[in-house]
Amino acid sequence: MKKLIFPIIVVLALALNSFFIINEAQQAIVTQFGKPVGGVRYAGIHFKIPFIQTVHTFSNRILNWDADPNQIPTSDKKYIWVDTTARWRIREPLVFFTTVATEQNARSRLNDIINSVVRDQISAHRLVDVVRSVDYTGELSITEQKFEQITDDESTSIGRNKIMDFVLEKARLNTPEYGIELIDVKIKRINYVDQVRQSVYERMISERKKVAAEYRSEGEGEKADILGQMRKELKLIESEAYQKAVQIKGEGDAKAAAIYAEAYNQDPEFYRFVRTLESYLKTIGKNNRAILSTNSEYFRLLNSAKE
Repeated sequence: MKKLIFPIIVVLALALNSFFIINEAQQAIVTQFGKPVGGVRYAGIHFKIPFIQTVHTFSNRILNWDADPNQIPTSDKKYIWVDTTARWRIREPLVFFTTVATEQNARSRLNDIINSVVRDQISAHRLVDVVRSVDYTGELSITEQKFEQITDDESTSIGRNKIMDFVLEKARLNTPEYGIELIDVKIKRINYVDQVRQSVYERMISERKKVAAEYRSEGEGEKADILGQMRKELKLIESEAYQKAVQIKGEGDAKAAAIYAEAYNQDPEFYRFVRTLESYLKTIGKNNRAILSTNSEYFRLLNSAKE
């Protein structure tokens, strides 16, 4: 029985080492003494020669590539930070294995390829071309205005999408030799360098102040119109009120004159007496002095009172 244990262990070891499993997210290359002898693209259980052949697995999924932000000048000499990303997959495992071998090495090659093409394309186009997301000749959005405020060129932009299409087309020319399929390349973020950002902020502040001044000017104009209309209406009201007051006063004076005339006609002497007394009250007070001639008609009533 003890003699059978070792052969059983050897057989089990050979059996276990003869099979390998590939899941749905993997693909593999089988090597024999370091040389590729076959590839596996389908999920399942597969056979290999134990201890002689080695299985190298690679991802079968779409992989991400992210670059470090790069400082790149545009064709109109505007320095910006460009942060790009890409999606790729291993299309030819055998070529991939013989050229780069690992995903880390593949990302390193993509760094060289994509960064170089992005730099060339950004440097060949204006800032407005890089900022605008589409081919657009109309009014810009607020976000696009922010980046274009430093650019005085208002000619038509080809759009960032077309630039990235150029990048993808150029980068794809170099990736098949590594067994890689480059799916797309996109810009994640664009920002000004520190030296330019402050001038952009100042330009934005100036623009906002200009807009605010226009609003204030319009408000002052509206205010002047409202005040002018108010003064016009006020003068109209005052004029109508004055006209009505003068009319009422004239009517009152006319009635008073009619009453005086009626009283005078009833007894002229008594009327003259009363009016003279009223005149004395108005002209002769406690601190007033009147110098009159003894023959004065005005003094006649006082003289007759002494008698």
